[in-house]
Amino acid sequence: MRILFLTHSFNSLTQRLYAELAALGHEIAVEFDIADSVSEEAVALWQPDLILAPFLKRAIPASIWRNYLCWIVHPGIVGDRGPAALDWAIMNGETEWGVTVLQAEEGMDAGPVWATARFPMRRATKASLYRQEVTEAVVSAVRQALECLACGEHPVPLADHPHARGQWRPLMKQTDRAIDWCKDDTQTILRKIDAADGFPGVADSLFDQPCHLYDACAEGRLRGDPGAIIARRETALCRATVDGAVWIGHVRRPAGADFSFKLPATVAFATECASLPEAPLDGWCAADYPTWQDIRYEEADGVGFLYFDFYNGAMGTRQCERLTAAFAWASARPTRVIVLMGGRDFWSNGIHLNLIEAADSPADASWQNINALDDLAEAILRCETHLTVAALAGNAGAGGCFLARACDVVWLRDGVVLNPHYRNMGNLYGSEFWTYLLPARVGADGAAAIIRHRLPMLAAEAVRCGFYDAVLADFPAELARRAHELAGPGFAAALEAKRARRARDEAARPLAAYRAAELEEMRRNFYGFDPSYHVARWHFVMKSPQSWTPRHLARHRTD
Repeated sequence: MRILFLTHSFNSLTQRLYAELAALGHEIAVEFDIADSVSEEAVALWQPDLILAPFLKRAIPASIWRNYLCWIVHPGIVGDRGPAALDWAIMNGETEWGVTVLQAEEGMDAGPVWATARFPMRRATKASLYRQEVTEAVVSAVRQALECLACGEHPVPLADHPHARGQWRPLMKQTDRAIDWCKDDTQTILRKIDAADGFPGVADSLFDQPCHLYDACAEGRLRGDPGAIIARRETALCRATVDGAVWIGHVRRPAGADFSFKLPATVAFATECASLPEAPLDGWCAADYPTWQDIRYEEADGVGFLYFDFYNGAMGTRQCERLTAAFAWASARPTRVIVLMGGRDFWSNGIHLNLIEAADSPADASWQNINALDDLAEAILRCETHLTVAALAGNAGAGGCFLARACDVVWLRDGVVLNPHYRNMGNLYGSEFWTYLLPARVGADGAAAIIRHRLPMLAAEAVRCGFYDAVLADFPAELARRAHELAGPGFAAALEAKRARRARDEAARPLAAYRAAELEEMRRNFYGFDPSYHVARWHFVMKSPQSWTPRHLARHRTD
């Protein structure tokens, strides 16, 4: 089929759905929902069999849905209506939720139902649920709907659907999200921040200054007067509640502040939190109580598991340095295999663009960040004591994709979405030794195609082209089994083969030469006459409204 995606942006769910449907053989074009006239033009150019709206913030114009079959993907159960479905589900403590594929009609979310899919809720942020359970359910429901359409079936009117139990819910206001630090317990506060994570955050204040709160987790030991900010740890601040404390990882200060975009809490309030007591953890091992810990290490039967759960997968200079230190420490442990686990939602998305934007010199900050990330990649590549595994349970993009490839083996969860390219960020050249790692796996032509592609890649495609090694169906269990097999009887031979291969490669061309050549290109991106990277980064960080759809997505404007 010819399908037009009409979407607010090319977010993670839209990318996954795009890649899944393209893999099924559908012809897909994308148009960002900028204005009715622009959408109408896109429809006229593409002449789609189906218009699919996976992520919209306003209604499809009647001039389109009256003349074309239009499906709306709603992140709510059948009968749920309104713009804050997942927010209310979290706030109300729903134990089960779902998604619905509706046909666009006059009423918002009131059209007949083509398909639905449900999932159990877990304690998580809205953003995490959206990237995980909601995305999987959407893929399932859209596939169901397409099968129904192919078989000539018709949608079920909402009023007649046997599973309709939802209701109209208005946009959630900040008054609904407001935290009373002298009354709300820890779980209530976490639920409120979870329901606003990603967007819009919870309007509150820190150090008597207004801000929006994101990225919260419980603290199991520290205590203080309710509402008091009692400690800091790396990028997070700890605030006391009536029955414990919570860590606040990220905040956004209001327009007019020095930085009115999302930043780590200790960066946004650097001056104010300088006098707070530091609450360091005792080493890298996972704490045995609830607390904020962005890097943690666990060990079992000769295998070390190194987790680094960085918010949105962004890795700043300091985070790269700390992770490099943690990897060096893990390399000195009496184990045989180190598995780099990343986080649940993201493995890594490369350099930290928000921190770079907040720096006095974004060019200098970019240079420091890419060098710190290269240091980490080089430490992994030069590790001669262990076999290394990158285990991608979450998505990865740009430098994160090639940082993973620095490991001896890369295994992925089915459903992971990859963006192994840099050009979407102002034509960045990229580093992390990709010029060494990628051609060796997919050949020179394959490497050029991947870097130029600029489109999302599913886990199965990455394995099929040779970039990564295996998709694991039952990810946690199969990962543990395979990692322990690597640490088994064949370990010594595999490690010796790895050392010999690295020695041959080093003799042919040293890693230092690859790094120097890549960084020379990156220096031009950061300090050269072409400001494309700095402009693209600013728009990315500031969440600038879309003014046009990139040509690699808008096939109807290039075909």
